Amino acid sequence: MHETDLTKALILTVKDWWEAQPQKPKIEALHLVIGHFTCVEPVGLQFAFEVQTRGTFLDGVKLQIEEIPLIAFCHPCEREYRPEIGLKYSCPECGSPMEDIRSGRELKIDRIEYSFLTQETPQETVSYASNL
Repeated sequence: MHETDLTKALILTVKDWWEAQPQKPKIEALHLVIGHFTCVEPVGLQFAFEVQTRGTFLDGVKLQIEEIPLIAFCHPCEREYRPEIGLKYSCPECGSPMEDIRSGRELKIDRIEYSFLTQETPQETVSYASNL
């Protein structure tokens, strides 16, 4: 179950960012983009995240996962198609092997939602577009 190791890496990455902030924000949600070709199970990742963040600065943070389908491009047919993961990766029209993957390998933090408590506004939510 590599979701456990992925979660550990996610926590460390977000912790590095969080500790570098001059004023520690309250993290509300983490938005991830995960391609189907990474073989990451979103349910397993959600479970690992929930268990590993208990009692930490990420306790109660929502983990939002956007799944990206595997899309390949067949050069002989000059068209995109969706391979059947684990069953058939070749082009359904001509049978050419999958060579050009257009999407489905993504695995990244898309953004972090956080808020600050200030005197002017009791709670202000800010979306942070990260390059983590």
